[in-house]
Parts: sequence; structure tokens; C-alpha cells
Amino acid sequence: MSTALTLFFALTLDAIFGEPKWLWSRLPHPAVLMGRLIGWADTRFNTDARLRAKGVILLCVLVILSGAIGALIAAIPYLDIITAAILIAHKSLIQHVKAVATGLESSLQDGRNAVAMIVGRDTEDMDASAVARAAIESAAENFSDGVVAPVFWFLVGGLPGIMIYKMVNTADSMIGYLTPKHADFGWASARFDDLLNFIPARLTMLLLLPLGGHSFVNLRSIAADASKHRSPNAGWPEAALSRALGIALSGPRTYHGEMQHYDWVNDTGRKQAQTYEIHAACQRLWLAWSVLLLTSLILSFWSAFLLA
Repeated sequence: MSTALTLFFALTLDAIFGEPKWLWSRLPHPAVLMGRLIGWADTRFNTDARLRAKGVILLCVLVILSGAIGALIAAIPYLDIITAAILIAHKSLIQHVKAVATGLESSLQDGRNAVAMIVGRDTEDMDASAVARAAIESAAENFSDGVVAPVFWFLVGGLPGIMIYKMVNTADSMIGYLTPKHADFGWASARFDDLLNFIPARLTMLLLLPLGGHSFVNLRSIAADASKHRSPNAGWPEAALSRALGIALSGPRTYHGEMQHYDWVNDTGRKQAQTYEIHAACQRLWLAWSVLLLTSLILSFWSAFLLA
């Protein structure tokens, strides 16, 4: 079975089953296992001197280990489909984002509680608009690194490719922070994660671009907004989705009680996001997912044609 056809079935499997609680309440999710390994390495090796060198060595070990495990799993028939489906987190992303809309429709506090599950900023004092914007930003960013990037690296490198990406992405989320503890030890993981997400983030931007004459988008303005973002990659999907919805994203927010005056993405858009725009964002993500599914099917037919 070709890599593209395997991807087609994996995308379909994820869309149907998502992350079944009955399974992951009994077994550790692969991402959890990756996190445990990285957490152990952080405790064991992030001490004393030469932290940047240790971080580079850790990254190399993680890449080799995850790639080797991916190659072993790929040798077992059909297990590569199941594993890829597990590592592509589209349906669970939609469920988490929609939960914010459902919460807001019930009460502001329920919305805050739901959005706190998917963002790292302070949520206690958010108004309804800030909650909605945070959910939409999370949808854009996580569609890039939770769906498009895994799909891209699976097409490039098969199961070893997606395993390496998920391991590096997990390492970045755990130790890739500019804090005194992790600035050196997590430096290599953070920089390599930026590199692995460079192309997928821009592909996500293209998938989320608004279509139609009245919604024509100047790519220069998207690039300008993306360059203002604190992340070298997250600004691209945010800039596209904000324009598709006609709202402004990013902007001021608080982390650990401190206000951070981030620039607005799509500054001319509406600052007051509403619940229905969360649902619109989810619809947009499903449309982009459909393009990925169709692309995988076209590539599988093309591969079969070339081999015929």
C-alpha cells in the first residue's frame, strides 16, 4: 500500500473515531509515552553545565529512537494506518474547540473552563470575546502542528517521519521555552521544531485562506502579520483564519498574571469575536481537512498509475 493511500485511510480513521476515551483511559497514548521519556530526560540531564550540548544530544537520540520505532511499526501490516491515525489529531482538535463554544453558550465561566484546556494563557478574567478568540487561535495553530504537519511529514518520510515530528513537537512543548531552566537545554528541540513546522505552517495558511472575490487576500499583508507574531510559524495560519472569519486575533493577553501586549493579527478585523465564529472556524478546518483527504487520494492514484 502506498504512503498516500495509507494516509487516506488514517485520515478517515481519525475523523471517525478521534481519540476514544475508553481506549486511552486504559492504555497510555503514544504522546504520553513520548512526554514521559522527555520528562525523565529533563530531570536526569538538565543539570550542571553544558546544557546546550546535552540538549543537542537528547534531540539526536529522540530523532533516532522515534524514527527506528516508526520503521518497526511500519513493517507490521495495517498497524501503520492505526498509528498514523492516532498521531493525526484532527477530530479531537475540533471537539476541544467546539467544547469552548458549547461552554460559552452555557455560561462565561464554562467557556473559560473549556478554553483553559487548550491554551496556556490566563483565562480567569477573560470576557466572552477573549474566550472565543483564544479558541479560534488555538484552532489555527493546532491545525497546523497537530494535523497538517503530521500529514506533511508522513507523506515525506512515512511512519518514521510522522513519529520523528511528533517526538520533536512534544519535546518543544515540554522543554522548548525561553526560561532559565530550559533556554539552553531545550534550545535544539525548539529550533528543530521551528524548522519542521516551517513548510506545514505556510501550507496551512494556504488551506485556510478565504476564497471568493470579495474575500481576496493580499498575501503580503498575511506575511506582514505573520512576521509580527511571537512564533515564526504560528502567525501564518492565524493570519489566514482571521481573514477568513473577518476578525482580529492575537492581541493583548496575560500569562502568569503579567499582561503581554502582543500585536493584533488582521488588525482591521472585528475585535469582538462571538460563539458562532468558533463554529465557523471549525467548519473551515473541516474544509481544509477535506482538501488533505482529497490530496492523499489523488496522490495514491498517481502513485498507482506510475507503478502500473
